[in-house]
Amino acid sequence: MASTSISSPVPAAWYPTLAFLKLVAGLIGTATFFIYEATSSGRKRRLSREIMTGAVASVFLGFGSLFLLLASGVYV
Repeated sequence: MASTSISSPVPAAWYPTLAFLKLVAGLIGTATFFIYEATSSGRKRRLSREIMTGAVASVFLGFGSLFLLLASGVYV
């Protein structure tokens, strides 16, 4: 059985751009979450919106961190 090399589905040249875009999107999501928490009263808050905003920000920050590590040469 011949072995094949493992390659990334995303070209390595895109890593810095993807890291930047995903980190910016994650930070915008985090800012949206904090603004929502600070400006809405306790009775108007919705748990579903808090969970969705936090989850979206978390996913973008997670993938942004991954691509930042890949762009800097730390292969995880």
